[in-house]
Amino acid sequence: MHDFCFTIPYGLLVLVGGVAGYLRKGSITSLAGGVGAGIVLLLAGFVSLKAFEKRRNSFFSLILETACALALTYVMGQRYLQTSKIMPAGLVALIRFFL
Repeated sequence: MHDFCFTIPYGLLVLVGGVAGYLRKGSITSLAGGVGAGIVLLLAGFVSLKAFEKRRNSFFSLILETACALALTYVMGQRYLQTSKIMPAGLVALIRFFL
């Protein structure tokens, strides 16, 4: 499996989650964080896919994907520890832990 196989779906999930959080609760923070992180992950996944098509490695996208995923896992893990709510913090941290 290549990194973009996980990064692109995860980026879409984060992006949709941010929009859903905004639509459901009116949270501007959720919208900005979800859409921002989702776009970064999608961009990194796309760059990695294009590098793969050219039979090259994209260390930049790999570092970007990892940094974004670690930041999301940390922030959502901390939020889960504070609130003990599975949605959305526990779910996002759990998904990234297993992917």
